[in-house]
Amino acid sequence: MRVTDQTLLEQIHINGFELANRKALVGFGSDDEAILSSCHGVIVEQLDEIVSRFYDIQTSIPEIALLIGDSETLQRLHTTQRSYILDLFGGRYDLDYVNQRLRLGLVHKRIGLEPKYYVAALHLLVQLLRDCIRSAGFDAQIIERAFSALDKIRSIDETLFFESYIRSLGADFDSARKRSEDYARNLEVALRERTQQLEDMARIDPLTGLINRRHLADALSQAIRSAQRRNEPVSVAFLDIDNLQHINEKLGHHQGDEVLRTVGHTVGSFSRAADQCFRYGGDEFCVILPNCREPEAMNLYCKRMQDRLTELLPDVSLSVGICSCGPETYLDPDEMLSRADARMYEAKYMTREAASPLEPEESAIDLRRLVQRGGTG
Repeated sequence: MRVTDQTLLEQIHINGFELANRKALVGFGSDDEAILSSCHGVIVEQLDEIVSRFYDIQTSIPEIALLIGDSETLQRLHTTQRSYILDLFGGRYDLDYVNQRLRLGLVHKRIGLEPKYYVAALHLLVQLLRDCIRSAGFDAQIIERAFSALDKIRSIDETLFFESYIRSLGADFDSARKRSEDYARNLEVALRERTQQLEDMARIDPLTGLINRRHLADALSQAIRSAQRRNEPVSVAFLDIDNLQHINEKLGHHQGDEVLRTVGHTVGSFSRAADQCFRYGGDEFCVILPNCREPEAMNLYCKRMQDRLTELLPDVSLSVGICSCGPETYLDPDEMLSRADARMYEAKYMTREAASPLEPEESAIDLRRLVQRGGTG
């Protein structure tokens, strides 16, 4: 339930039984109610004088005068104080009376008036009321009873004031804590997102969207260990773009970057979820293919990828080198990478040999013919 769905009495858990208990704790009974009610007429006769005297003294305190601020506010306070005094001698000290006292604590908290000023003001008011009762000509016994009843009701009023004031203070603290917790959570999320962005920036090649080379060795080591646990094969494919330098020189590095971006996207799009694709550097790419043997790597992955790349970039081809191991024996990561790299350069050499001697830079390897010739075996 929201706080705004509850009355102030409900929020502070005060009902008729609780009010009766509070009266009993300070000994405030029907006789006290009656004696205060009997003073009502005397108080009404001097009410304006009491209120004026009260605020003359209050406004002489610089802090309080600064909070009041102007004559209109002071006039409203005069009216409020009259009602407060009349309630003190009204003879009805029920839940409605309690609710009005509780609101005083909220008002003081909202305007920033410290409790010490309320306590001092209530003490001053009681002194003025005592003077009024004393000057009314009552006999000494009635005056003593009236003073005693006034002290008791003041004690109840102070307790109600502090309960609502402290509760409001606690609500502000809870609100501030919630804001701080929300801010901390949002900051944590932002920090986590930013950390992830930085990790991605360090991990991902910005041009191709593939993983950077620095993570290749660790990834391949993990792939080999996983293959050993599962008794499965694992393959590594090295891919090199043929004649990228010629493209850069003839068409510009911007066009060369477009080729790299397209090749990177194609390499990634033909990979399975378990595969890991890397930009090894320059015009070279590397793909880790778990649970995949060399023929499958060449025919099901590399061949299909080259066919798609030919559709996108008809004049661009790849030289491919593949190394597989397992499940009988396994190689270490450096050995696998070294063998795949060597076979890729063998394929590139065969491409140059097969190319036209008149136009060596513009020759492009047909990967399908390379597979038939076993150039990457």
